[in-house]
Amino acid sequence: MLKPLKHSLLALGLIFTSSAIADEVKVAVAANFTAPIQALAPAFEQATGHKLVASFGATGQIYAQIKHGAPFDVFLSADDSTPAKLESEGDTLPGSRFTYAIGSLVLWSADASYLDGSDAALKAGQFKHLSIANPKAAPYGLAATQVLDKLGLSDAVKSKLVEGQNITQAHQFVSTGNAELGFVALSQVYKNGQVSSGSAWIVPDDMYDPIKQDAVILKQGANNPAAAALVEYLKGPEAAKVIKSFGYKL
Repeated sequence: MLKPLKHSLLALGLIFTSSAIADEVKVAVAANFTAPIQALAPAFEQATGHKLVASFGATGQIYAQIKHGAPFDVFLSADDSTPAKLESEGDTLPGSRFTYAIGSLVLWSADASYLDGSDAALKAGQFKHLSIANPKAAPYGLAATQVLDKLGLSDAVKSKLVEGQNITQAHQFVSTGNAELGFVALSQVYKNGQVSSGSAWIVPDDMYDPIKQDAVILKQGANNPAAAALVEYLKGPEAAKVIKSFGYKL
C-alpha cells in the first residue's frame, strides 16, 4: 500500500533524496525580523530541503525563554549584546555568532500627511500618543529612548508614551490608530526601496547606538544540520538581497 503513495509523492516532487532528508530548525526571531524571515523561509527550505519553524518576540523575552529551556536551535537577535551574553554563559555553539543585519529606526505614522520626512511633528508635540517598544526588552525601543534623549524630548513626551511588549505591538498601536505616530523598525514599513505606506522620518544613524543584529546557534542546535545550514544561508548572497530589500544594512 505504500508504493502507490510513494510514487504519487515522487510525481509531486515531495520526496528528497537520502542526502537531503529534511531536518527541522527551530528559530527564535526578534520581532523586527518577522517579515524578512517569512520571506527567506521558503527559499531556504527549497535550497536545503530543511524545514524552518520560527517563533517571534522581543529579544529580552526570547533570552528569558532560552534560559528557561525553550527548545530553540538558532537565535536571531535584535542586538549583539544578548547573543554575546548567551555565549559567555555557555548556551551557544562557540564560534557561531555573527551579525546578520544592521537595523534602522523610523518614526512612522499611518496617516500619509502626518510626517513630512523630518522630526518636526515630534518636536511640535501635537499628538496624544507616541508608541515605542519596551526599551528594557526590545533594542528598537532602547534606540527610540536614545533619540528622544538626544532631541531633549524625553520629559515632554513621557506622559504620551505607549509601550508595546515588542516592536510588532509598537507598530500595531500606530497602524490601528491607537497612537498617532511611533518609533518602529524600518523593516516593518519598507518595501521596494521606500516606505510603503503612511508617512515617516527615517532617523539618522548617528542619533542612536548601532542596532547590530547577531545570530547564533544555541546549544540545542549544535549537532543539527538544519541549524548549520540556516546560518550558512543567512551569510549568502540570496539572503543578503532579501535582507537589504527590507531596509537593513549588512
